[in-house]
Amino acid sequence: MAEERSAEFLQNARKPQGEDGEIMLERMNGGHHQILSEWGLSHIEIHPGSEMLDVGCGGGANLRRLLERCPDGRVTGVDYSEVSVRKSTETNQEAVAEGRCRVLNGDVSALPLEDASFDLVTAFETIYFWPEIGQAFQEVRRVLKDGGMFFICNESDGRDESSRKNAQIIQGMTLYTPERIEELLTGAGFREITHYANPELSHIAVTAVK
Repeated sequence: MAEERSAEFLQNARKPQGEDGEIMLERMNGGHHQILSEWGLSHIEIHPGSEMLDVGCGGGANLRRLLERCPDGRVTGVDYSEVSVRKSTETNQEAVAEGRCRVLNGDVSALPLEDASFDLVTAFETIYFWPEIGQAFQEVRRVLKDGGMFFICNESDGRDESSRKNAQIIQGMTLYTPERIEELLTGAGFREITHYANPELSHIAVTAVK
C-alpha cells in the first residue's frame, strides 16, 4: 500500500495536482532542485534587462532566481499545471505586483507567446515530460529572439540508476542523455550547442543558441 501511495505521489513530478501536488512543489522549491539550479545557472551569463522565460516553472523558485540575477529584467513562467501556476505566482508575489513577473497556464507544444519575445528560455527538470519533444524545441526556438539562448538543466544525465527507476514509475517520463539532447536541438534548428556535466551528482546542463 505504501509503495502504491509513493508511486501515486511521484506522478506529481510530471503534473502537480491537488494537495500532493502542492507538497511536491514545496520540495521542488528547495533541496536537490535548489542545488541543481544554482549549479546550472553558474554556467550562463544573463545580460542586463533580459526578457526571460522559464518553461515548466513548477513552484516558481527559478523565476525568483532569474530575477535575482537580472534585477532590471522581466521573467515569464509557463506551466500546464494550474497548481504550479498558483504556487509560482505566490512565490513571486512582489515581482508580479511590480510587473516584473507573470505566470501563465500553457503547453510547451503550443506556447501562448509571441514570436521572438525572449533573450533567454530556461527549462529546469522538465523536458523529461515534454510530449513531441522535437516540436516543443521548435516552439522554444520560435519565441526566442535571434541570438537568444535556450538553457536546459536536468538532475539526470539519462544514465543514473535512480532516475531510471523513477522513469519506470512516472507516466510519460523519458530520460535524455546530453548527446540525445544535442541531436534534438540540432534538429530543431539550434546552433552553438554546449553541454556541462557534474558527474558526482549526474547533473547536466545544455545551452543552445537560436
